[in-house]
Amino acid sequence: MYKGKRAAPSPRLRLLLPAALALAALLAGAGLLAAFTLGGPSQPGGDIPAPTAQPTPIPPPATPAPEPQPTPSPDPAQELLAGMTLHEKVCQLLVVRPSAITGVPRVTAAGEATRAALERYPVAGLLYDASNLVTMEQTKAMLASVQSYSKIPLILTCDEEGGRVNRLMHTIGTTYVGPMLDYKDQGPDKAAENARTIAADLRGCGFNMDLAPVADVWSNRANTVIGDRAYSDDFDQAAQLVAAAVGGFHEGGVACALKHFPGHGDTSADSHYGSVYVYKTLDELRGAELVPFRAGIEAGADAVMLGHLIMAGIDEQPALFSHAVVTGLLREELGFDGVVITDGLEMRAMTDHYGSGEIAVAAIQAGVDLLLCPQDLDEAVSALTQAVEDGTITQQRLDESVLRVLRLKLERGIIPTGEKSGAG
Repeated sequence: MYKGKRAAPSPRLRLLLPAALALAALLAGAGLLAAFTLGGPSQPGGDIPAPTAQPTPIPPPATPAPEPQPTPSPDPAQELLAGMTLHEKVCQLLVVRPSAITGVPRVTAAGEATRAALERYPVAGLLYDASNLVTMEQTKAMLASVQSYSKIPLILTCDEEGGRVNRLMHTIGTTYVGPMLDYKDQGPDKAAENARTIAADLRGCGFNMDLAPVADVWSNRANTVIGDRAYSDDFDQAAQLVAAAVGGFHEGGVACALKHFPGHGDTSADSHYGSVYVYKTLDELRGAELVPFRAGIEAGADAVMLGHLIMAGIDEQPALFSHAVVTGLLREELGFDGVVITDGLEMRAMTDHYGSGEIAVAAIQAGVDLLLCPQDLDEAVSALTQAVEDGTITQQRLDESVLRVLRLKLERGIIPTGEKSGAG
């Protein structure tokens, strides 16, 4: 092998070598920078990925503007109530005979004395009997006049049951309808027809409410105060007939009242002449006397009249004074939120034991709404006013009853819809 000296590089090579090394270094640096700029060093055997464009953000959907809510319609009963004085509210708890406000023993017309009387006592309504009714024309004129005098339209009512309890049939000659018991086997359609006939005749004369139907059941043959006034002597049959009658009264154009809660049909005494006791337990009442009342309430009865009865198994005081009977049983258990009215307060079951003021205050405290014919109107009004002023009856309790009375009048068209009261 030749072992001589290595030939020296040519001068041109010596000049190019440093430049080549510098170029290699520059290229290596550029490649490294590119790798990091594009997201890191390239993977062996792969291309450097192209940069990904950021997506254009989608704006969220616009929130729809809330739809305008309708303004609640004002409660016309509340509007009427708001314009009433304490005296007007107290008087709306009373339905009385025309003679009680006018001082005229037998009222057969309505003139200036009636107008002045209604300004002094703006009562909820007036109860008429046979002594007030002479002819059809006279009755229509009297009722039209009295209604025109009242700032808050009046309940104009009477007892027109049919049979022996009637006020128009045997005086001014409206359609005769016999005792309800006579029709008991003719079914609900007949009960509704009879009620519709009675109601239409009442409406035609100017009345707007009937103190009927009788929801008592003639379950005690010794009972003469109810007797053939009942729709049946069977509780379930009576329930069907009473419910049909409620519908008939409404179709004929008048409000109606079930009577005599919680049931007068199994008594032997008459509350017109003294105290009357009912000795059934509450469970017994639920399966018997209360059945027709429940049916009538479910059919839409406007009012329930309380009998002057002492329910010995519930309370030892008359039903109209008993919170357990009026509020606990009638309102809460049976679900009745209409008008609760007393039977006539001139009856001896009341007057033999209590004064008019005492009766009025105790009844309203128990949950009653309307007091029918207190013996002494002045005493009743004064006692109720004093009870509200001293807190014995709260303003809230007073307003509850007045609102029920006003709502009955509005619902049955006694107060035309949209009418503003002149009270205040």
